[in-house]
Amino acid sequence: MPKFLHLMIRVADLDRSIGFYQDAFGMAESHRLDFDDFTLVYLREPESGAEIELTLNKGTATPYTHGTGYGHAAFAVDEIETFREQLALRGHQPGDLKMLRRGDTVAARFFFITDPDGYKIEVLAKEGHYV
Repeated sequence: MPKFLHLMIRVADLDRSIGFYQDAFGMAESHRLDFDDFTLVYLREPESGAEIELTLNKGTATPYTHGTGYGHAAFAVDEIETFREQLALRGHQPGDLKMLRRGDTVAARFFFITDPDGYKIEVLAKEGHYV
C-alpha cells in the first residue's frame, strides 16, 4: 500500500515559515537538504508523521503565485475554540470558526489560517469524520 510522505510548498523565507509551522502546529524539522540552487526543509507533524516540505529556491526574488490549483492543507485539533484562541493570542490571525451541516447533523467545525507565504490551512475539530 502506498504511504503518503509530504506536501511540498515553495517559500520566500525559510526561518519565517519554519517558525510559523512550529508555533502554530507543533511541527519539528526532521531533516534538511541544502543544494547550490535550493534548500529543502522537512517539517514533521508528530501525531501522524506526515511532513510538509518547504522549498526555498535560492535567488528567487519574485513572489510565488498559488494559481487556481492549490486548495489547502488540513490539521485536526482537539478543543478547536481553545486552539483558535491560542493562535490569535500568538498573532497568527485565524479566520472565523465555521460549521458545515448536513440537515440537522454537524458535518464539520473548522476555520482557516494563512501561512507567511499565503498558503491556506484548514483547521478542523477532531470529531465525526476527522477523528
